[in-house]
Amino acid sequence: MRRLISLITGTWIALAGAAQADPSPVVVELFTSQGCSSCPSADRLLAEMAGRDDIIPLALHIDYWDYIGWKDVFARPEFTARQKGYAKAAQRRSVYTPQMVINGQHDVVGNRAMDVTDLIRKHAARPSPVTLTIRRDGDTLRVEAVAEARIGSADIHVIRYLPLQKVAIKRGENAGKTLTYSHIVSDWTVLGEWNGAGRYRGAMALKGDEPVVVLVQERRYGPILAAARLR
Repeated sequence: MRRLISLITGTWIALAGAAQADPSPVVVELFTSQGCSSCPSADRLLAEMAGRDDIIPLALHIDYWDYIGWKDVFARPEFTARQKGYAKAAQRRSVYTPQMVINGQHDVVGNRAMDVTDLIRKHAARPSPVTLTIRRDGDTLRVEAVAEARIGSADIHVIRYLPLQKVAIKRGENAGKTLTYSHIVSDWTVLGEWNGAGRYRGAMALKGDEPVVVLVQERRYGPILAAARLR
């Protein structure tokens, strides 16, 4: 059963034949928790997306289930805030786990493989209004975005993630299990704001070898317009 909390109170299927109108990959954000018994199947589904160039999977561990017996070691309050931001933008009164948000626009129960596949296929067929280029220059990340036409205000997000880690769960709904997690978001930075016209250029220092993801997303939890990754 999926876990749901009110905001008032606080088998992957290959996309055979999916159209790729633009090289910008589809971003899949999984809101998950180690304290949620229905989340491991969604965590496995996200892991099966690894290695694909047309999908960027991201696991954001939330903290609102920590009170039921196990503190998620990857959870951050800012990830809970991001999930609630999506809910507010969609005029929903609750959040739940496991939830996948596809390209910042559509959400789906994260362990329903067919529904997830259908949404990814729809987004993969849509052209991106932004050409996004990222590269490492020594210890510096350089970002360039170009809009074919004015897109409106957008934020430039820079994300780091851990590719794979195992965790022994000692308490809570998953007590006694050793679970494998993938694409674990470890850092999320807003590099800058862009008015959506012409060209954006930005740069920031990089430390470590973790993969880097850059998103161009409409402000206030709007659609993700472009994404790029450096593994």
